[in-house]
Amino acid sequence: MTTPIVTDRATEQVAEWLASTRCSVAFTGAGISIESGIPDFRSPGGIWSKSQPVYFDEFLRSAAARQEYWRQKVISHRDFADAKPNVGHTTLARREAAERIRGVITQNIDGLHQIAGNRRVLELHGTAREVACLGCNWRADADPLVSQFLATERVPDCPVCGGLLKHATIAFGKNLPAAVLDHASSWAVECDLFLAIGSSLVVHPAAGLPALAKESGARRVILNRDETPLDGIADAVIRGSIGETLRQVDEVIAIRSN
Repeated sequence: MTTPIVTDRATEQVAEWLASTRCSVAFTGAGISIESGIPDFRSPGGIWSKSQPVYFDEFLRSAAARQEYWRQKVISHRDFADAKPNVGHTTLARREAAERIRGVITQNIDGLHQIAGNRRVLELHGTAREVACLGCNWRADADPLVSQFLATERVPDCPVCGGLLKHATIAFGKNLPAAVLDHASSWAVECDLFLAIGSSLVVHPAAGLPALAKESGARRVILNRDETPLDGIADAVIRGSIGETLRQVDEVIAIRSN
């Protein structure tokens, strides 16, 4: 078992690794977006502490379930529609622009990585910023349809084919898209540094990606507010503010490059 480097010394070590990496990957979870004011769905006060999620088969067969699904999505939409990327997001975007990270694999559905400037983002759970038709695959920005639901309290239909509309996220009861998961797995296998940021590392199959990277020879760094089940086999563990830690790592890299 690896004895991980923890906290202060780890910040400098991660900066050194990131500055010299051949191919690194960032893997992000809810923790990075909490610092933009977006609540973790599963935490106390999050939507799943107040409502039962609507499973995909229920959505398909029941108008009442579709009504409840849209009610919940409208609540969560309010949480992130006006949220802005924080320093953690913008730091990762700068690292990608500087070709220090290959891209971001994210469990988040808020689109903040793209808004921050990341161009290579693999969204394992889809995006809540768009709505998609289950019939003809028509897609559109979610804002107008959320506003329509708020005004009418009626679930909108696809304007092209009249089919069922839902947010372009992976519904409960559905598997992650194989193509996206395969792409993420390839990144994990090919990288030499894997940064797990703001993820509890308990939700599979996404939580298997850090282990896959480690098995393929990559160094693994865990940056999270709380302990994770994989801390003991990480090469470095940093617990604390994600944005502040990434800012410090970025500063160390900048100082050493001058």
